[in-house]
Amino acid sequence: MTSAATPPPSAHRVVVLALTGLLPFELGIPHRIFGRAKDVAGLPLYEILTCALAPGPVRTDADFSIDVEHGPELLATADTVVVPASYELGPVYDEGRLTPELAAALAHIRPGTRLVSICTGGYVLAAAGYLDGRRATTHWSSAAHFQRLFPAVRVDPDVLYTDEGDVLTSAGVAAGIDLCLHIVRRDHGAGVANDVARRTVVPPHRDGGQAQFIERPVPQSQAASTTAARAWVLDRLHEPVRLTDLARQEAMSVRTFTRRFREESGVSPGQWIVMQRVERARQLLERTDLPMEQVARETGFGSAQSLRKHVQAAIGVNPTAYRRTFQEGGRAGPVPGSGALTLTETDGPSVNG
Repeated sequence: MTSAATPPPSAHRVVVLALTGLLPFELGIPHRIFGRAKDVAGLPLYEILTCALAPGPVRTDADFSIDVEHGPELLATADTVVVPASYELGPVYDEGRLTPELAAALAHIRPGTRLVSICTGGYVLAAAGYLDGRRATTHWSSAAHFQRLFPAVRVDPDVLYTDEGDVLTSAGVAAGIDLCLHIVRRDHGAGVANDVARRTVVPPHRDGGQAQFIERPVPQSQAASTTAARAWVLDRLHEPVRLTDLARQEAMSVRTFTRRFREESGVSPGQWIVMQRVERARQLLERTDLPMEQVARETGFGSAQSLRKHVQAAIGVNPTAYRRTFQEGGRAGPVPGSGALTLTETDGPSVNG
């Protein structure tokens, strides 16, 4: 009998490639996030293993090394391969080419295997040609260099992660958590991903992109915040919400509130509200049998047609297909982005779709 601590044979195998000069924090992200994903019976949904270019000690950027049991042959068994960042990529970073050892290791990866990078791990995927013609990201401080080195890649320096279906990339450090949670959400639904996030004590989804973390010449004032307005609207997602209502919660003008909201979250108030409504809709679709019209009313979309439009735009499948997939314990398609709707500066339309 399979124990709760032992992944069942059906578990999705994630193999993490540990390279010399790796960052221990990023190496641990896949183990922490995927390792906490459980099914309704409490069984692990993923099996996470680590390999190196050769078995044995691997130097990190800290004052210790890690001992890796498996060599690159393990990559041939992976359903997903994760490449965390390294500060010693050598010609991969300097010239955009793989070393013979790294090329031989990547040759073990089977066609169709999902590929994931964290931070500068994207250099490895790009040097191997996996990112040609695709959208990708990396740490904001390396984005311009990454684009010069790999002109065939469509680099987006502003996002926390990208999802091209079978190839996914993340920005620096903690953005690897965002990406791994996104993968869990994509594979097993919002309920499982939210449970992992709670256990890891991180938000299930961070708003905005990397722009909010880039140092600016003039420090932004933190005297006022839009936190209260966000908390207020989360209790009223089923109601019409106007931009003036939100600004009133913070005693700000609409102009000031809109600017401050975007500075703090990286998106407009309208985009943020749509994202929250889609997330609420996903939970209802996974956990209830409510008719689509009622799901639409509960989430503030107003009609089943509007619900379908926004869910399809956000997660790539319609609500009916999403419910069928996750209530049956399967997996849905990739989540390319979120729907967006702009609030007006006066009484304007509510964010109902």
